[in-house]
Amino acid sequence: MKSVVFVLALLLSVVFEEVPPQTSKITWVHNNAQSADRQLPETVGAGCAFLDYDNDGWMDIYFVNSGPSDFFTPATPLKNALYRNNGNGTFTDVTHKAGVAGGKFGMGVAAADFDADGFVDLYITNYGSNILYRNNGNGTFTDVTDKAGVASPGWSTCATWFDFDNDGRLDLFVSSFVFYDKSQNPLCTDATLKRRYYCVPRLFKPTPSRLFRNTGNGTFQDVSRDSGIAAHPGKSFGAVATDVNNDGLMDLFVANDTMPNFLFVNKGGGKFEEIGLAAGVAYGEAGRPRSGMGVDAADYDGDGWQDLFVANIDHEFFSLYHNDKELIFTDQPGEIAPATQLLSGWGLKFFDYDNDGDPDLFLVNGHPDDMIESRIPRVRHKEPLLLFENTGRGFKDVSANSGAVFGKMFSGRGMAVGDFDNDGDADVLTSNNGEPPLLLRNHGGNKNNWVGLNLVATKSNSAAVGAVITWQVGAVKRTRLRTGGGSYLSSHDPREILGVGAAAKIDSIEIRWPSGATDRITNLPLNKYIKVVEGAGQSKS
Repeated sequence: MKSVVFVLALLLSVVFEEVPPQTSKITWVHNNAQSADRQLPETVGAGCAFLDYDNDGWMDIYFVNSGPSDFFTPATPLKNALYRNNGNGTFTDVTHKAGVAGGKFGMGVAAADFDADGFVDLYITNYGSNILYRNNGNGTFTDVTDKAGVASPGWSTCATWFDFDNDGRLDLFVSSFVFYDKSQNPLCTDATLKRRYYCVPRLFKPTPSRLFRNTGNGTFQDVSRDSGIAAHPGKSFGAVATDVNNDGLMDLFVANDTMPNFLFVNKGGGKFEEIGLAAGVAYGEAGRPRSGMGVDAADYDGDGWQDLFVANIDHEFFSLYHNDKELIFTDQPGEIAPATQLLSGWGLKFFDYDNDGDPDLFLVNGHPDDMIESRIPRVRHKEPLLLFENTGRGFKDVSANSGAVFGKMFSGRGMAVGDFDNDGDADVLTSNNGEPPLLLRNHGGNKNNWVGLNLVATKSNSAAVGAVITWQVGAVKRTRLRTGGGSYLSSHDPREILGVGAAAKIDSIEIRWPSGATDRITNLPLNKYIKVVEGAGQSKS
């Protein structure tokens, strides 16, 4: 009887299936430039992205790789990679044809249509200086970094596109990590002085992150100082743009490594105020800074207020900050805390993996020190993925029942979410440090009904960041804020999948755009993607 119950449970559960390279034709592998010198940039990269660069309705994939730097000269040329989705479960490498190989020591990627011409562009962060690739609309890209003024020299990590001044144009926040070059690499060893390991970021000086205002003519204005962002040097990794106080202005939650996290509240008029300490999101419960890496935001309990999540290193616990309103948060990780006590988290994302209507949580883990197992008991270098289901009363660890891949170990870093096979449930892409990436197909999430939205802005910013989506199913009303960024070094499918569970119909969808305009849609088809144009409502997909 027990075996029958077990089999039935497997049939009813959602499983993430690893798509092997033989099937996907994705053969690219990350090279982290590992050396005996243990240079710090070797251990923190890199990111990945889902994007539709050719507007054919299928999510393509971009990977970021290492490259030449002041401490690394590749024996053979390395490249970032753009894979075109063939629409049949396979991908074709079009990197060189598209002109997006990178060529620097890469960190992250942020995809968005910064010039609102209808084609998604790519911003690549690096150790050194960054790259902005403009999509030409013909399958190729042009490096417009110098013209745009967004090189941001130094060591950049995450990048986040959002419209901080509500002028209808996408602005750019760039997380800056520590001040570093090959001379800034102290000798960190074990007690025998014979084994060198990666130094902790605590030993390095913080640097200010940058905020670039989109002028609308292909250039950006550096407003880091005027906005107040540059007044707070950090050791910044993940960042997410969200509205924590429901005032219609997008704020920034930024994870810092070995420093207090930042919560930049948008005060309007181009100004931000950093309130992380007062809001309760800067430190851990013991009052000490932690090693913040990946972040995200969502209203996980449906109370209408954005909650925050940050992943830390082992023994520091991950934090789920509940928004108590009035810019106060309390850390309520629940079952997430014991499950992550010995793990180090990087890529992560709130998304509705089972299409029941509420946000679940996927975590990518891996310790930054490849020698950690010889120094700290029970902590491993390669670590498992984790999946937490939102039960409505908290988060439940369902990893063990969600696929064989959760029993494997990885040196996980970046993570992107997207529906690469267009079947209506969200799949997962992860990048692993010095290893092949993972493409995970969601099998079973579309057993519940859904509606997919492709939001097309006309007056609002092209990514519709800040839009509020409300959908009504019978007596149940759900709301989702469209955030910017989130995860770690990665970029996500821009479409929104609204889960409706077992319901046979969805009564209505309302989109309140950042411009203030509202579109209300009824008579919706289930289990299809539809296009919603700002000011015009639903059109054919």
